[in-house]
Amino acid sequence: MTTRSDAVAERRPAYLSDLAAGTERFFDERRESCPWCDSKQLGVLLRTTDVMQHKPGVFVLESCKDCGHVFQNPRLNDDGLEFYYRDFYDGLGEENMNKIFGTKRAGHDGRTHMVAAQVKPKQWLDVGTGHGHFLADAKRVLPDTEFDGLDRTDGVLIAQQKGRVRKAYQGSFVDLAPEFAAEYDVISMYHYLEHTADPKAEMAAAAAALPVGGHLAIELPDPECAWAKLLGKWWISWLQPQHLHMIPIANLRSELKSLGLTVVSEQRAEPHNGQDVVSAAVLAINAGLIGGEDLAWRPAPPTRARALVRKVAFNASVPVLALAYLVDRVSAAVGGGRGLSNTYRVLARKTS
Repeated sequence: MTTRSDAVAERRPAYLSDLAAGTERFFDERRESCPWCDSKQLGVLLRTTDVMQHKPGVFVLESCKDCGHVFQNPRLNDDGLEFYYRDFYDGLGEENMNKIFGTKRAGHDGRTHMVAAQVKPKQWLDVGTGHGHFLADAKRVLPDTEFDGLDRTDGVLIAQQKGRVRKAYQGSFVDLAPEFAAEYDVISMYHYLEHTADPKAEMAAAAAALPVGGHLAIELPDPECAWAKLLGKWWISWLQPQHLHMIPIANLRSELKSLGLTVVSEQRAEPHNGQDVVSAAVLAINAGLIGGEDLAWRPAPPTRARALVRKVAFNASVPVLALAYLVDRVSAAVGGGRGLSNTYRVLARKTS
């Protein structure tokens, strides 16, 4: 049986080869204007490293002073996206991600009930579906709805094999959307647009694919959340370097309107997942102990002594994590509607 250490060792030569020329080749040229409104009034919001996987590189988020759009600048190119996504959702990270997504039922049900309050869909396409955990939960709420999934990764094929989706599309949504024009009465993009190079093009493709009366459901991390400023680079929803765009809700509303979509439901407090502080604590503690973790993109595995120190130190941090968890519980109860919600949802109907 292949152990995790064996899998890490197997991947190490490829990672070290990729890193031999440095990380600069993973980025496009820096933009001089906002990708949302084309304003040149930009300012650096955040400089950070990869605080999740700890792969090498420095990432910059800039904010538009006119429209508030936040975006990675310079942005990762295709080679960079492949490098930093590798072993996050699949490969070395697949088991962990499956555990995380398998515990999101309450949030999944919230998404489904928001749509079901407006329409009883016959066919629903989930874009960026990953391994299809959301659709498996949605099927419980809407057993008569047929659910299909689309993703760039092999995760969508796994979702089909496990019976979580009826039909699996693999590839670019913008490229594939014309194939199923007017086929789906609901298209969902949950935590998808922030990962895309051109979210406006993705939304336009969805609007074109929907029939009149069809619905587009979107869920996004909220860059206007107070935790974003309070926690800085440790706010997990920044998720650098994966999140290329962070869209204020007013910008999303305006774009939907321009595409002939009318917002029929909106949630800002309800989607809050209540894990900002404890996630920040885990990230910060883990960053301080990174030398003791066996990572394929580091030249060699840690010594036994360093691995032991990491384990002992992490166990000693349990009281800090417990306090952080308590702060999250209290803030979720009283602050969801006071600017502390980290996520928002919007449901829009195609009217023209």
